[in-house]
Formats: sequence, C-alpha cells, structure tokens
Amino acid sequence: MELRQLKLFSEVAKHKSITKAAEAMHLSQPALSKSIMALEEELGMTLILRTNKTSDLTDAGRVVLDYAQKMNGLVDEMKTTLNDMTDLTRGQINIGLPPFIGSLFFPRVMAKFHHTYPNIELNITEYGGARVVKSVEEGEFELGVAVLPIDEQLFDIYPIVEEEMKLLVYKDHRLAKRKVVDIGELKDEEFIFYHEEFALNQIMRNQCIAAGFEPKILFKSSQWDLMTEMVAANLGITILPHSICNRVFTSDIEVIDLKQKILWRLAVLTKKDRYISNAGRTFIDFILKDPL
Repeated sequence: MELRQLKLFSEVAKHKSITKAAEAMHLSQPALSKSIMALEEELGMTLILRTNKTSDLTDAGRVVLDYAQKMNGLVDEMKTTLNDMTDLTRGQINIGLPPFIGSLFFPRVMAKFHHTYPNIELNITEYGGARVVKSVEEGEFELGVAVLPIDEQLFDIYPIVEEEMKLLVYKDHRLAKRKVVDIGELKDEEFIFYHEEFALNQIMRNQCIAAGFEPKILFKSSQWDLMTEMVAANLGITILPHSICNRVFTSDIEVIDLKQKILWRLAVLTKKDRYISNAGRTFIDFILKDPL
C-alpha cells in the first residue's frame, strides 16, 4: 500500500466520482481506476460502489477513508515542519470556513493578509461549521473558523467575533413594529432555518426548545442572502447575526432585537498538540491583531 493510493482514494471519496477525481488530480480515468482496484485487491475488500453517475463508499471504504485522512494529515504536517526549518519567508495554510463566515468577513482579511505576506498561500475550503471542526480534528485543515462553543479539550481556540442574533420579519408581519421580541412569541411562526451541518442550526433550535417549542421549519439553506430574500417574500421569519442584518438592503424586512441575548461567537481553531506552521501562526497573530 502506498500513500499515493490513499491520497487518490480520498479524492475519489471527496468528489464521489472517479471521473471528477481524475480530472482534479490530472490523471487519466483508467490509471486512477487501476490504483483504486489495486488498493481494494490488497485489502481484500470492495471500497467503492461504482455506478454510471457516482462512486459511493462501502462501509469498508468509509473506514479506509477515515484512516487515509489521518495519514494524509500527518504527511502534510511533516512537510510543513520541514518547510519551516528551511524557508521562513514562504508557506501554505489550509483553512476551513463555513460559507456564512467566509462571505461576511474574510475577503477583506484575506486581501490584507496577502498584501502583507504575499508569499504565503491561503487554501480556502468552504464546509459547514460541524464539518470544519471535524476536518481540523482529522488533520485536513491546519486552521478552521467555526462558531463557539467548541470542545476546548480537543482544540486551541482564538476568539475573533462576538455579536448578537436578530429577528428578521416581513414588513407587514404582526411583530414588524415591535422593538423587542421574546423567542417564546415565535412558537407559531414558520422559520427559514440553517442546514443541520451549521452550528447555528443547533444553537437556535436549542433556544426555541428552551422557550417551550420545537421550531416549525419551512426551509433550510446555507446562504444568508437566500434566507433574507425568502423573508422579504413573506415566506417565513429567520434569525441571523447582526453583521448579516447590516447587509439587508430592502424596505420589505424589519430587523428586531430579541429579548434573549443570543451571542454568535466565532473563533479560529487548531487541533491541540498539532504542529502549527510558521505561516499558520502568522495568520492567527494577524487576525487577532486586526479583529474582524
């Protein structure tokens, strides 16, 4: 078994397609298929269920993927450590970002960081918050940005943002003229909610349950602009961070304070006891000195 085989297998799992993985890795499809088949033959198990459209993992394939990601992460960490010993002016950082966070804050941060450190390459991947946390733990990303709380026994955490959540309703909604609303008053409302992979999904669901009701979810999305557009179309209500509310430029939506002070807290996270590259430490210091 070779590390390259595990890397190729991870790419197939990521793309759920041998064809797409081959294109991403700049390989021929037959060559990639041959590598995967050789890995399956060596392990004596089928790892991928091949159909005309997708390549899904078997149970054995999911086990192999878990170990492959850990081993690939260790190899990347080794390379990073060696690079830091020989070249302190260059670097590469793999960062995981939830879409909400990436579109709000990071274009400005990335631009300023690039101008300050033009030789450090930033590789950004957008995942939901829960997947970002898992990927940092497994070594896919050196750094991640996610919503707190996060298990501080597993991660080193560097807080960067703290702001309140706000209620958004249609301009003619029964609550539109209110200054403050208690979450309990939303019991009979239909919510525009976040997908389960986003930390805000569980945070807001827990708040509703604490107020005595399970939220009635009409629609789930990972895009805040779509969520606000649905509110503007009078399809339901939503609750979003203050910074997103500041980007809502329509008279069809009213933004209202919540009686319960619900905080949206963001942090950069790294896995405890993992080696952090000079480039990674430089990025953390940069973002802490220049808050979002």
